[in-house]
Amino acid sequence: MIIFCHLLNDRSGSPTVLRSTIKALDASEQRLLFVGSQGCGVLDEADVQIRRYWYRRSRHRIITLFTYLASQVALYRQLAGARDIPPNATVFVNTLLPFAAMLWGRRTGRRVVVHVHEISITPRLLRRFLTQCAGRSADLLLYVSNDHRARLPIEGPRAQVVPNPVDPALAARASACVIRQVGNFRVLMLASLKGYKGVEEFMALAAALRDRANIAFDLVLNAGPAEVSAFAARHIGTDNVVIHPRTEDPAYFYANADLVLNLSRVDQWIETFGLTIVEAMTFGVPVIVPPVGGPSEIVTHGVDGYCIDSRDIGALQAAILALADDPGTHTAMGKAARARAQDFTFEAYATALRNALKECDTGSVQ
Repeated sequence: MIIFCHLLNDRSGSPTVLRSTIKALDASEQRLLFVGSQGCGVLDEADVQIRRYWYRRSRHRIITLFTYLASQVALYRQLAGARDIPPNATVFVNTLLPFAAMLWGRRTGRRVVVHVHEISITPRLLRRFLTQCAGRSADLLLYVSNDHRARLPIEGPRAQVVPNPVDPALAARASACVIRQVGNFRVLMLASLKGYKGVEEFMALAAALRDRANIAFDLVLNAGPAEVSAFAARHIGTDNVVIHPRTEDPAYFYANADLVLNLSRVDQWIETFGLTIVEAMTFGVPVIVPPVGGPSEIVTHGVDGYCIDSRDIGALQAAILALADDPGTHTAMGKAARARAQDFTFEAYATALRNALKECDTGSVQ
């Protein structure tokens, strides 16, 4: 039996990858998912029995910290009170945040696997606590890129790098799409409504190119309509940008995009992987990504996209214009992006994940 534990169910990267993980480890094993009570997202679509434990977020960071800690007390009590979890069950912890599951799994002698997705955890004391919990509790750590493993080394457990996959349903949609011929050029970004994700840089970039009538911008925010309206109200006059609330159909946006951006601020947030990057590349869409972190392992500068610091708005503008004004270069990059995306299929992920768990059983992971 596999017990999956996660904190917040939304449509961001880590729960999306967990949904693929649950499917990849389907086999004939019984599965159970413990997830925080706030949020509706991709995990509702997972073929697994769900049990919810109490969790609430707040606009105030200090309150969110206290509710987070309370949620872990609730998770521990719920796990401890479950009478249908066998002693040989594997506890699969998605992200470092559900630390109560790590502690419960270690205390009860069960195998603990921690799928690490993050680097930038604040406050620093919390990051230290969570990494110590993982170091002392886990039998296996799964990282999403080599850069990720190097930036967040955790002493003790075995560690394996398993890159994130593209969801097979989205890949199927992509296979039916042809690479767009450049006419009206659409630039897309999907991101959380956080400053460090580069949403202000995206709006500034759109404003700088508003005189180009053939270039339009789409910003899909992982936020509700009210938050999106408030954000849009602060950017009056950017007529070449359409701002969208969170979507259940990202494939629609990829299929209608000519370029996808990830503008995370490299001095505030290091992307460990960047799922939207490989999703876009699956559709044959070139990308612009940060020059550090996991994205720099995915994208070859000048071949299937560009690696550019989001603070260099001049270089960003030049890259957009180069692709918008040169259909030949755009098509060649799109083909290269689609070819590179084949390294991140669900089948490759499922094989690597199963092998990592088998190697953990035999103690041969290096």
